[in-house]
Amino acid sequence: QVQLVESGGGLVQAGGSLRLSCAASGSTFSINAMGWARQAPGKQREFVAVISNSGSTNYADSVKGRFTISRDNAKNTVYLQMNSLKAEDTAVYYCTAGPGRYLLSSWGQGTQVTVSS
Repeated sequence: QVQLVESGGGLVQAGGSLRLSCAASGSTFSINAMGWARQAPGKQREFVAVISNSGSTNYADSVKGRFTISRDNAKNTVYLQMNSLKAEDTAVYYCTAGPGRYLLSSWGQGTQVTVSS
């Protein structure tokens, strides 16, 4: 099993920045892809970004150009740098990992990001 622990959420004004981190432990040998999803109040969880072991990335259209995903394979950690934040980015952000970008089977507990307008 893989355990994921997120950190870095908080309250920020619109236009500001936050950096989320997620550290993986346990059966990390099984991880190829790591990523982030988010869930706003009253809405379904949605994909934000994903990165493979090789560094290949993919982003939701809503965050392209503003968010950057990166990872440190030696530390089994994935990051999400969020710039130019908007009120609509307010959500609980979840870290996810798995053997492939379509096999993201492990989830963290989530970290709250609140953007005030």
